[in-house]
Amino acid sequence: MPSVPSDLGQVALLVLRVFTGICFIRHGWPKLRNLKTWSTAMKTPAWLCFLSAFSMWGAGIALIPGFLSPLPAIAIFVSMAYAMVLEIFAGTPFIAPDPYQIPEGDYAGPMGVGEPPSWEKAAMYVVMCLVLATCGGGLFSVDNLLIADLVTSLLG
Repeated sequence: MPSVPSDLGQVALLVLRVFTGICFIRHGWPKLRNLKTWSTAMKTPAWLCFLSAFSMWGAGIALIPGFLSPLPAIAIFVSMAYAMVLEIFAGTPFIAPDPYQIPEGDYAGPMGVGEPPSWEKAAMYVVMCLVLATCGGGLFSVDNLLIADLVTSLLG
């Protein structure tokens, strides 16, 4: 099987990094704006919810240009691993049945009828962040443009 060309792999890493950044700006900001509501719903202290929401939002902003990429990826990883653990302990399945397979009227979540809960999405974000944390920002990143030599000298 032929290997993926380096440039194509770098473009894929760029797409993953920017997509993940956008997702977490969108996940973190509403939680920051509605911190008390989110804290109450999660039954978690507001300060811990703030740390999680701020890390999602701030890390999303840092991931888009690829600034210190492993650090924001690790911050999101921690929040998503915690979310995954909460879902597992709540007894939700890894992959919920598709909504079209559930007989009408058999599922109504907190916001009405919708997709049943699962920990699949949190697990996907954990994996995405593991890739970003281990691969770094890639060729098309602020990391590569400004601090690649510094990082190489520190690690090498």
